[in-house]
Amino acid sequence: MNRRNMMLLCGLSALTALSGLPVSSQSAETESLIVSDAFVRATPKASKVGAGYATIRSTGQADRLVAFRSPVSARPELHTHINDGGIMRMRQVEAIEVPAGGEVVLQPGGLHMMFMGLSAPLIEGETVEVVLVFEKAGEIAMTMPVKGMRATH
Repeated sequence: MNRRNMMLLCGLSALTALSGLPVSSQSAETESLIVSDAFVRATPKASKVGAGYATIRSTGQADRLVAFRSPVSARPELHTHINDGGIMRMRQVEAIEVPAGGEVVLQPGGLHMMFMGLSAPLIEGETVEVVLVFEKAGEIAMTMPVKGMRATH
């Protein structure tokens, strides 16, 4: 085998090996929305709830994130944190507003996606399939990486 063919074979072998690795698309785009920096946090083994975060930017009209779904969650919910007499509590929200030409950041301590009724723990380094459902833009499918339990972005 000549040197050129050997190099091609090595390159193909490397690509084949890499194709088995999980791929994470931390961002997705439609005509009017850009979703970026998306991730979910790893959970302890016994936990039945997890949280997901992202930045959602409108490149045009206002929109609303009205739901999401994932095969790992029996009951996905949109949440926020509120100060209830000096105690921070999570509350489910009907939708998350994305202002026209602006952005909303889903982050720890604020708006976020709650993965209720997890079918298995969320393990750092793995990925989670998620479909975001918007009132106007429709559905956006993403593969979100699972980051450490204390990840903030």
